[in-house]
Amino acid sequence: MTKRKSDFTLPTFDDLFSTQEQRDEEKLAKIRDIPITEIDDFPEHPFKVRDDEDMIQLIESIKERGVITPATVRQKEDGRYELVSGHRRKRASELAGFETLRCEVVDLTREEATILMVESNFQRSQILPSEKAFAYKMRLEAMKKQGQRSDLTSVPVAQKSKTSRELLAEQVGESQDQVRRYIRLTNLVPELLEYVDDGRIKMRPAVELSYLDEDSQRDIVEEIDMNDATPSHAQAIKMRKFFEDGKLTTEVISSIMSEEKGNQKEKIVLRGERVRKLIPKNIPINQTEEFVCKALEHYNKFLRNRADRDSR
Repeated sequence: MTKRKSDFTLPTFDDLFSTQEQRDEEKLAKIRDIPITEIDDFPEHPFKVRDDEDMIQLIESIKERGVITPATVRQKEDGRYELVSGHRRKRASELAGFETLRCEVVDLTREEATILMVESNFQRSQILPSEKAFAYKMRLEAMKKQGQRSDLTSVPVAQKSKTSRELLAEQVGESQDQVRRYIRLTNLVPELLEYVDDGRIKMRPAVELSYLDEDSQRDIVEEIDMNDATPSHAQAIKMRKFFEDGKLTTEVISSIMSEEKGNQKEKIVLRGERVRKLIPKNIPINQTEEFVCKALEHYNKFLRNRADRDSR
């Protein structure tokens, strides 16, 4: 089948007149050991670099074998380097006492560097909601800027008709709504965003809270700290409605947060295995609750009788 014109890409000069060996050598020439003091972290890097157990293992690995996979950097106008991929390797090298970091120097625009930075970090096994939120936002903004360029003629026509958000959703394997929700999280104050990362606040209530202003969000943080209780989805919706009506005060927040939530009612948990050992084998499973309740009634009666005797 004949290729469409938009699918056809002319070979470069290097492809025509250089061997694979020469191209490999050219790539190796871009790999060098750069002083760590000359490498700047990526601006507003959304992924956290933690000094955890994995970092300790990485430090030991680098001490034994060095940096196996070079970090990726781009050279800035002032001659310094900007780290695109390899923030954990840079940190581990510093902690291991190394003065240089093995890097591949690439020629990328700001938008291309942003997209590569996000893609490389998404290979990690664990990514926090806050990391996804800022990563999606940065990548979406970079894609929008790329879409405004007139030199991106190699993009297939079918993709050109899609919005940046649609393309991002396809690339990261999320629905557009889920991408939107994550990006909304970037409007949360740091304390609330940390609660989301810790799992104390779920995604949907967090999205509702993201529509409140900073003062209201900080009032909610204080309420959470005082009562050790986070808002449910229904409570978050109610607070957003009051805010949009211009009626969300500190008192209203306190009143809404003090409402009993179904998931905060105290529950009695009985370990089935332990309870079953105390129940006669001839009692069917479907009669377990009745047996336990009657046993508790008899035990309570016994405690009352003993208390009466002791009081005489």
